[in-house]
Amino acid sequence: MRIEDLQALYLFEQLTGEQLGALLAASTELRFAEGDVMWHEGEPAVYWWVLLEGRIELVRRVLHRESAVAAVVERPGDWMGGFRAWSDTAGYFTTGRAASAGRVLRVPVAALLELVAQAFPLGLHLIDGIFQRVRDVEATSRQREALVALGQLAAGLAHELNNPASAAARSVAALRGTSDQLMSSLVELARHSMTAEQFVALDALRREVGPPIAAADSLALADREDALTTWLDDHDVSDAWQIAPALAAAGADVTWCERATEVAPGGLLAPSLVWVASAVTAGSLLTEIQDAMVRITALVGDLRSYTQLDRASQQLIDVTEGLNSTLAMFAYRLHDGITVLRDYGSDVPRIEASAAELNQVWTNLIDNAIDVMGGGGTLRVATHVDGDHVVVEIGDTGPGMPPDVQTRAFDAFFTTKDVGKGTGLGLDISRRIVEERHHGRIEIDSHPGNNVLRVHLPQQQAVAQQS
Repeated sequence: MRIEDLQALYLFEQLTGEQLGALLAASTELRFAEGDVMWHEGEPAVYWWVLLEGRIELVRRVLHRESAVAAVVERPGDWMGGFRAWSDTAGYFTTGRAASAGRVLRVPVAALLELVAQAFPLGLHLIDGIFQRVRDVEATSRQREALVALGQLAAGLAHELNNPASAAARSVAALRGTSDQLMSSLVELARHSMTAEQFVALDALRREVGPPIAAADSLALADREDALTTWLDDHDVSDAWQIAPALAAAGADVTWCERATEVAPGGLLAPSLVWVASAVTAGSLLTEIQDAMVRITALVGDLRSYTQLDRASQQLIDVTEGLNSTLAMFAYRLHDGITVLRDYGSDVPRIEASAAELNQVWTNLIDNAIDVMGGGGTLRVATHVDGDHVVVEIGDTGPGMPPDVQTRAFDAFFTTKDVGKGTGLGLDISRRIVEERHHGRIEIDSHPGNNVLRVHLPQQQAVAQQS
């Protein structure tokens, strides 16, 4: 390749022989045959390619299929790549495949950067500024998408935590009053000189009834309360309206009360029944507090499993664990109208992957599925083995995606949601995580009433699940 040959190209007609000589010295002339691949989409764009002769078509992967883009490199002097001269993370946007035999000049990005700096210093700053601005816009958009998702999950988690926390707070407040009543009744029993034998017998009666239980027949419970209230009034027991509901819910009846009069006659009867009712109520409140704490602990456990903050980035994971923890984060949106169907394969192995990143994928797919169903339908989450891949399916009964939407679904910033409700990065981020980070693939199988996003994760590094 001679300097004169380069000067004949429109691209270099304004450069001096000295500049072109330096460029040639750092470059390599390559010949290619039809079908040769010059560079691959997504690889670091460390070379600047200048066509000398021949034809190169540019190909992009769309829904895991390669398709030619409109632009074709066929004019001598046309160029491609070299983006690493402006950004340390830039990759090729397309795959370059030769459509005919020809020649190309392959220029390292360092030589390109030096050439631009010498020939057009202002241009260097302009290009650098453009790349920086585009990178900032994309980073800001991705950050906003992450913050929106985080905000939604935080709101949902707060909602889920609020229910058991509020229940625990109410039970604690009620327990304070019940404890005071319990202690007051003990003082009254002591004041009326209850013997140890009488107290033991009274405690035996207490053990015959249990903590308040939900009555199968509310009418029967109401009748029992009325009967107990009448009996307590007839026996001059004060605050019968407070004691009767607790005793009735615990299973006590008039016959049980008659036996209590034998154990605690006279002035001992009223404080004895108050003590039993308070003890039963206190036990019930403690059970409610325990249940609330178990629920909160379970939610925190789901959150830890979802975020994977205390685990290595790459680990052997059970994908069903991540799916379940993600569903737990969406529980606040799955209460009304949406049925969740879990269809997990029993033979799905653990795979080596980044659990936190895959949980982000599950979040995006489940969030989209919930949105398209509009508050009602069936969300299906399934796993199975397909050859050497573990397959995760997120399905919904929404209207599905039209063909034109499917072809653009994984494009960055493409969204069908209303303004302010989506940035169009959820599926793009999911595709990057699945394909680039885990060497899998994600595909759409959409029909009205049966819309499925299918994720294939390779199991080359899979191991059998431990029994």
